[in-house]
Amino acid sequence: MVKQYLKINWKYLILSFLIPLGILSIIYFSIGIYPGSQERTILASDSFSQFSNFFSGFKHVLSGEQSIFYTWNSSLGLNYWSFMAYYLGGIFTPLVVFFEGIQITDFIYGLTLLKIGLLGCSFYFFSSQMFKLARWKYLVLSLSYSLMSFVLAYSEIIMWLDALIYLPLVILGIHRIFDRKKPLLLFVSYSLLFVSNFYIAFMIGLFSVFYLLLQLILKPENYLKKSAQYLITLICSLGVSSVVLLPTFLDIKNNGEAWSAISTFKTADTGPWDLAIKNMIGVYDTTKFGSTPYIFVGLWTLILCLFFFMTKKVALKEKIGYGSLLFLLIVSFYVEPLNLFWHGMHSPAMFLFRFSFLFSFVLILLAGYGWVKLESTDYSKIVSIVFFLLGIFVWTKFITDQGKYDYLYTMSFVWSVLFLLIYLLFAFLLFKKKWNFSWLICLFVCLIGIEMGLNGYGLVRGILLEWNYPARSYYAKDYPAIRKLVDQTKQSNKNFYRLENLTPVSANDAFNYGYSGVSQFSSIRNRRSAAYLNQLGFRSAGTNLNIRYANNTLLMDSLLGIKYNLSRQPIMKYGYEPIEKSGDFTLYKNDYALPLGYLTDKEVYSKKTSGTQVTLFNHLAEMNDDFFTVIPLKSIQKENLQETTEVINHTTIVSYKPYEKKKPMEITWQVKIPANKQAYLSLYPVDYKDLRYSNVEITVDGNTYKHSVVETGQYYTVGYYPKDTVVTIKASFTQKSGKRLVRLVEPDIALLDVGQFTTAVEKIKSKGVNFKTEGRKATAEVLLREKQVLFTTIPYDKGWQAYVNGKKVEILPFENAFLSLQLNKGENNIVFTFFPEGLKLALVMMVISLLSFVFYLYYLSRKRN
Repeated sequence: MVKQYLKINWKYLILSFLIPLGILSIIYFSIGIYPGSQERTILASDSFSQFSNFFSGFKHVLSGEQSIFYTWNSSLGLNYWSFMAYYLGGIFTPLVVFFEGIQITDFIYGLTLLKIGLLGCSFYFFSSQMFKLARWKYLVLSLSYSLMSFVLAYSEIIMWLDALIYLPLVILGIHRIFDRKKPLLLFVSYSLLFVSNFYIAFMIGLFSVFYLLLQLILKPENYLKKSAQYLITLICSLGVSSVVLLPTFLDIKNNGEAWSAISTFKTADTGPWDLAIKNMIGVYDTTKFGSTPYIFVGLWTLILCLFFFMTKKVALKEKIGYGSLLFLLIVSFYVEPLNLFWHGMHSPAMFLFRFSFLFSFVLILLAGYGWVKLESTDYSKIVSIVFFLLGIFVWTKFITDQGKYDYLYTMSFVWSVLFLLIYLLFAFLLFKKKWNFSWLICLFVCLIGIEMGLNGYGLVRGILLEWNYPARSYYAKDYPAIRKLVDQTKQSNKNFYRLENLTPVSANDAFNYGYSGVSQFSSIRNRRSAAYLNQLGFRSAGTNLNIRYANNTLLMDSLLGIKYNLSRQPIMKYGYEPIEKSGDFTLYKNDYALPLGYLTDKEVYSKKTSGTQVTLFNHLAEMNDDFFTVIPLKSIQKENLQETTEVINHTTIVSYKPYEKKKPMEITWQVKIPANKQAYLSLYPVDYKDLRYSNVEITVDGNTYKHSVVETGQYYTVGYYPKDTVVTIKASFTQKSGKRLVRLVEPDIALLDVGQFTTAVEKIKSKGVNFKTEGRKATAEVLLREKQVLFTTIPYDKGWQAYVNGKKVEILPFENAFLSLQLNKGENNIVFTFFPEGLKLALVMMVISLLSFVFYLYYLSRKRN
């Protein structure tokens, strides 16, 4: 089945790149997505807008503004090496250097098309070496791979596509070793795969081992003898890629990533007809929770795959072997322990069944093997397969429970039936050669392209309806204004400071504009520091994928050194003064921002001290104040809202239920705020999970502020008032889905005494230590009269090392969240330096592995000669 020579037709290879790129461009253009479009952009809501910021942040590395090892621009600070291993490890990422920050949306658009085109090239090259077929047939198979449903449905997660480019090359590399004793392709493919995205690389690496075991069973006489070559190549490629893999593994391990618990045997929301329905054209259910696997590769490809199992020209042991591989993947969809196993024992947060592309790959692979055996005498088998599929589709459409499969629209069924019948006709014409054969082939390839295009349109339209493609202006309109104000803060400050945007484009704006903030949404994060910040009042629950700055108090603003706020609206926060305006944004300066470090004593490590923001602030200020008082609220108006009250464990719980589900629930309170108090509205949900898709708009004396209840947490600023003031507050709750019920601890007002606050800040500031940060270093100088503890708000990571007066000293992790040191009496020159844990060892391993493989190639060359 495998050709033993390399001979590529470059014209067809270029076509395999251009055709999927063109089809996807037409799909995007049809719904208004194209470079420069102000109506829509390739960014799809929050799930995808983060990547624009990540790519833009990478420019700060390339320009030398920040270190490749550490970034200060994400949730206080982050190991950037591990972060890049997941998001930015592909060889195409450096292309971002040719784009300005405001052009990132266009860059991602182009990069998406480039990667999907390269998927076609990769599989064309693979199939041309694996199957003895006409060139146009390789083109058909490459179209099936580059535009399969997984690629388009998950195209929002652009960094996963790199690994899919290397998958066909890895499998081809395995055959190259065992059929031709040439390990170079597998070595390069494995190395690029592991470096590009370790997460999807894990799945492909695991699959490649299963594939190798299958080949060992099918051809033991050939593969067993040469298995040592494979192991040497694998070890060398892992050694080379360890420069990424080892530090990333240690970072994830050290930051509290735990295996997901197996709570059920059957995977949730899966049914017996999922795979049949997902093999119809343009079927999109969701990419959030409750989805089924995306496996569509084209109906003609599916026919050929089934033919592989029907024809007697394929040996039974091959049918059993490849059928077992397919069966393993199918079972993995339905059995939760196996599903988790493919995901590295970590439950995916949306975008489920992330290994389903492997099932699609096997379908196309077997289609290629089946096509090799297909002859004109097999037309009857094609007829049988087509009518079998028609029967399955009719059954799933009309007989199965349509309540469960309400996403199967009639047009998907009609298109699928129509294309099955058309393929039946074309098969007849191709076998009988009734027309001009060249024109018939062109029509057939066009037909495949139309089918994949229709499927792609259904998926992209599904993304549009579910996630929404926001206007490009949503991203680009405010870029110049924000960038101007951020750059102004950089010019005005020599020491380290932090800044936050109260009306951000996404949670990762700090990457895009190059400032240090609190907010972050990332799969790679410092979970320990985020968990402690959650304890101190910032919303970062569960696995800490998210952390949001918006709803907290002035105490935390000061403690974390938030020196500036950006906002389109008045921010109503004590101590913040407007200093500059650009476009719709105003830059506010916080007069009570503290530096990066403070001096204190060993009692700071006590649990009583570190438990809350109030206890920590009191200890640092050597005070014992309450800071906060609470006063009740009185509602004066309700609209579309039915309120009920209950007492649970001495806590009053209120429930809001709408009379009309599609309208927002509104409640208005009136409260008298005493003089010299910073006021916060407390909205504390009984269960955040019930409010997953809930938003709340808080209107205070005409100014409206919109928040996600789940993401931004409990406290909502309602202003500082120097005199006694009666304030009207309106909360408007909207829910996209769910129970349409809002349950809260009875809302009240928390009041911060600004007199106590300012006194505490001045006391802490007198013991403050200013740091300068550059790349992966933070430096400071302090003169002490006695031993003291240096407490900082630099997130703790094992990659940090500390030097005092040139001598390495022990870092004392504060709550496993922040860096702290014991300092001696006298002058202390402090230097913190960051170098990813395990990277030095990995660099040694990389050099040894690379040299070893070069020597191995030389050895094989001498042996052949």
